[in-house]
Amino acid sequence: MKICIFGAGAIGGHLGAKLALAGVDVTFVARGENLRAIRDKGITLVEGGERKTAHPRCVATAGEAGPQDYVLLTTKAHSLVSAAPEVAALLGDDTAIVSAINGVPWWYFHGLDSPHGGRVVESVDPGGAVSRFLPPARAIGCIVHPAVEVTEPGVVVHQYGDRYALGEPDGTKSERATRLSKVLHDAGLKAPVSTHIRDELWIKLWGNMAFNPVSLLTGATLDRIVGEPGSRGVCRQMMVEGKAVGEALGARFGITVDRRLDGAAAVGVHKTSMLQDLERGRPIELDALLGAVVELAEVAGVDVPTCRIVLALARQKASVAGV
Repeated sequence: MKICIFGAGAIGGHLGAKLALAGVDVTFVARGENLRAIRDKGITLVEGGERKTAHPRCVATAGEAGPQDYVLLTTKAHSLVSAAPEVAALLGDDTAIVSAINGVPWWYFHGLDSPHGGRVVESVDPGGAVSRFLPPARAIGCIVHPAVEVTEPGVVVHQYGDRYALGEPDGTKSERATRLSKVLHDAGLKAPVSTHIRDELWIKLWGNMAFNPVSLLTGATLDRIVGEPGSRGVCRQMMVEGKAVGEALGARFGITVDRRLDGAAAVGVHKTSMLQDLERGRPIELDALLGAVVELAEVAGVDVPTCRIVLALARQKASVAGV
């Protein structure tokens, strides 16, 4: 089995290192210092104080890698429009694209038994710019739960979590998803195949759509956002609105809003990825995490006033910061 990791950041590094250490044929497509580090020294995974290094193939362009059995997309959501034409070079006749990316995915309406089936999510797939190169029929959803950090080029530190839930957009339990699940399991990861992947997607998105933009606006860590009544109340209302959107589109939430908030509080002093990107002057995933939720609300006919206000303020914040 040939697996390509497109995007050698924290999650890509974690997945690629685990698979390579388990003997899977892994190729990284990387850039800059990460490319040089992985080529020269391999990819090092630090878990529980133990360091292990694998030496997978690492290339600068997808064309060098050639067609794969699976492409694991681990880029930032906002990078996908520009990356899609290159990713297409990795596709053979039966290549599956595994979207391990935060937020609402470009394939969201594919295979959905609803009046909106096949609709394009403009916030993440403007004018079908991603779908043209990465057909949604090739997509397998992947909900990422681990917390991992790149501490230096080619070195990833695993903090907690080992679950990567997989699922076909049409709800089937396909052979390709089951096969990948086994490979990930054999590499020491939890990778259950869900027949309701959007339900899992919304539980993850539920927190990201609120905590990330609120952290962007306040500069606060997760413990303070959830622990202080004012910011917790804003997040809670955003999540109530998000739940109404998800349910209107057929998703089901297995936990309450307050339980999801309390789960975030248990993480403790943690900077969201959006706040980290802001502080480093990098583009942020606002459209995928919140802009797309507001778009889906319009599709579903659900009013989301708090989400709209926070989205407007967060866009202004990002604009002023130049990210």
